[in-house]
Amino acid sequence: MATNRFLTFLNNTMQLVTAIATSAGVGDANKIIATGSDGLISTTLMPVGIGADTQTAVAFESLSAGDFVNIFDNGGVTSARRADADNSRPAHGFVLASFAGAATAVVFRAGTNNTKTGLTIGAYYYLSVTAGSESTSAPALSGNNLIQGLGFAVSATAIAFQPTQAIVAV
Repeated sequence: MATNRFLTFLNNTMQLVTAIATSAGVGDANKIIATGSDGLISTTLMPVGIGADTQTAVAFESLSAGDFVNIFDNGGVTSARRADADNSRPAHGFVLASFAGAATAVVFRAGTNNTKTGLTIGAYYYLSVTAGSESTSAPALSGNNLIQGLGFAVSATAIAFQPTQAIVAV
């Protein structure tokens, strides 16, 4: 990608300056910003409190991009595992990248999970009995399955995450 440069007048001379796409903090004060390769402004350039609602958690198991995850206390360590309607693990968020077990995962607690495929636009999705996944049908009312709405598909690849309270079907 070509570097975004701008002509400016600094210290009585004309200079070319390079726009920054991310910030390392106070040392980047008063610099011109540029969007990243995704066309968006990095959250590192936003004020505190503005940006994605995320938290970090230790991946209890390997997580794949797009997995809906359950946050839990694993011996005093905040951890994330794949949410699962069949094992009483409600979805508290989702991941947009893959993480190996024991890695520090970034869990999105709100927003759009845009790493899915084959969704039906406008269809409502529920937490599936397949760990980390979604389904257009709620799990069967048997065993200890959880019934939890996840949200609706806004495109063939994205679910607007709007979780409901999980209900145990016994």
